[in-house]
Amino acid sequence: MADKQSVKDLLEDEIKDLYSAEKQLTKAIPKMAKGSHDESLATAFTKHLKETEAQVARLEDIGRLLDMRPGGKKCEGMEGVIKEGAEALEEEGEETILDLGIIGAGSRVEHYEMAGYMTAISLAQRLGAREVVSLLQASLAEEQAAEQTLRKIASTLIKSANIEVGAEA
Repeated sequence: MADKQSVKDLLEDEIKDLYSAEKQLTKAIPKMAKGSHDESLATAFTKHLKETEAQVARLEDIGRLLDMRPGGKKCEGMEGVIKEGAEALEEEGEETILDLGIIGAGSRVEHYEMAGYMTAISLAQRLGAREVVSLLQASLAEEQAAEQTLRKIASTLIKSANIEVGAEA
């Protein structure tokens, strides 16, 4: 564990965590796209993969700006969220229902990332690191847009599908 004595130490730790999370996602997102039955969902994941790769590059730029290496830490939280997503991909059943499960997993990923970016932005603002803030805000905006896209696709799938609502609730 890294010794945290300052806001900069904590920011560096957050950057390392985000970097690990984004690197893990570059491997997981293609699986989500491949496992999607709905073409718009697969396309959304494919588009977000390109954004994720750009986010990795931004975090590397932030590492240079902060004179630190963004690697060297494993994001255990993202590993768990990805594992849950992998479980959604292994399910069997009606395709629309399965896609809604994949969307749920994707949404959890986006919210985890948004929390990390918001924390890092607050820390970078406290340090007056404007360029770092700007790079982090660009990634946060992409994560928010990706989550909104997933929400819209879920809404469309629910409306267009003949989903039976049971009395189990």
